[in-house]
Amino acid sequence: MLTAAIAGAVAVLAFAPFGYWPLQILSLGVLFYQVLRASSVKSGALIGWAYGFGWCAAGTHWLYISMHRYGDMAAPVAAIAVALLALLMAIYVALAMGAAAWLRQRWVLSLPAMTLLVLPATWTLFEWTRGWLFTGFPWLATGYAHNASPLGGFAPIVGAYGLGWLAALSAGALLLLTHRTRWKALAGLVALYGAGIGLHYVNWTHPVGRPITVRLLQGNVPQQQKFDPGFVLGALQMYQSAITGAPADLIATPETAVTVLPHQLPPGYLDSLATYAQQTGSTILLGMPVLDEQQRFYNAALGITPNNAAGPYYQYRKHHLVPFGEFVPPGLHWFVAMMAIPLGDMGRGAEVQAPLQVRDQLVLPNICYEDLFGEEIAGQLASAHRNGKQSASVLLNISNLAWFGDSIAIPQHLQISQMRSLEMGRPMLRSTNTGATAVIDGKGVVQSLLPPEQQATLAAKVQGMGGMTPYILYGNKLVLALAALALLTAFLLSRAARRGGAAQQ
Repeated sequence: MLTAAIAGAVAVLAFAPFGYWPLQILSLGVLFYQVLRASSVKSGALIGWAYGFGWCAAGTHWLYISMHRYGDMAAPVAAIAVALLALLMAIYVALAMGAAAWLRQRWVLSLPAMTLLVLPATWTLFEWTRGWLFTGFPWLATGYAHNASPLGGFAPIVGAYGLGWLAALSAGALLLLTHRTRWKALAGLVALYGAGIGLHYVNWTHPVGRPITVRLLQGNVPQQQKFDPGFVLGALQMYQSAITGAPADLIATPETAVTVLPHQLPPGYLDSLATYAQQTGSTILLGMPVLDEQQRFYNAALGITPNNAAGPYYQYRKHHLVPFGEFVPPGLHWFVAMMAIPLGDMGRGAEVQAPLQVRDQLVLPNICYEDLFGEEIAGQLASAHRNGKQSASVLLNISNLAWFGDSIAIPQHLQISQMRSLEMGRPMLRSTNTGATAVIDGKGVVQSLLPPEQQATLAAKVQGMGGMTPYILYGNKLVLALAALALLTAFLLSRAARRGGAAQQ
């Protein structure tokens, strides 16, 4: 278990900002080897649990910053909370490895069947489950380590979970390099990575319309002061000055750049921005909370276009909310009461929302945590396609990661956005409070990036992309079908082996 926990912690070095992606495959190889040596289903599950704990604790330790430094939670309690989260998330790995150990006993499988069929399949199925069960927590999903590896070429086809399956398949093949099937395993690895490299050159999408100019604002507002009533007016003036500093087709602010509701703004604030939009032809997207007719709060983006100076303004309302940060799970209000986080219980926006028209391009916003859920963004693009409408050609993430300080959460989130660009074949713009504010092209490559924790503006020209990748059309169905097919094949091989043994007797 100690070896497995260390291997899990080392796997974090495969992700941004480190990027040593081969370490993840080696780490999974260690996990699979330990599980194959396990004497029982229970020991296999415990090894998986240890691996998952080391992985999650090392990779999400920055949650301590938000709970202690900004949430006013006592340091020991915050540390215990991070450890408990890691233990809970590790249950998924425990179940995956326990299931693999159980299947090996029940089906009496050969080593190649375990390493190439069962272990990658159970790993993938439980990782996918972690992405949606109890609203999901897919941070550090295996595939994100491979946006820049040869396996990244498969992202437009099978998505992040598919890359995770391929990484697990690679780890299983490595274990066969000392087996009699070593040459077949080596040939399979060469073919897999060769195909991945080749797929990087396939253009699944194509340019549409004329490029747009964008200005992405990074306010660098200190989290300690962001919701302080005495600081709000200064932040509003700063953003107003930054917005009107120069025209652009699209000017975007970070998540909750405006921390008050529209009716609480200084008189004429939105009107002055609307006048500027009208005079310069700029479209302005403001991150701010809004209320609906039932007085329900939403984390939203308010769009002011040159053609609607008098309103009503475009709205995108965040759909996938952060547990404890934006909604409180039933029975756990006592836990949120221990933290000083404003706007902790919000409403959910619609699952499918209209994009924002900016010149020739359709811009689809998502807010902070939402870009972890590639299947939901793909669903929005596919919905428009199925209904005979033009799908969004540019993706835009607005975030405030100041909650996590200058930690590895910042580059990890940038890497997640890069994966979304790869899957969708579309550029992703990022306007953030403290970083990482960036322009990512449709191949997942960062074209422009602001230094973190600086007040600055990123100006760029962006070409929108149209067309459908296989992942947009089918989402996670392809990788789930592959995992299910792998398990079915293992079962059929087992049955055939048992029949052959019975015949010999």
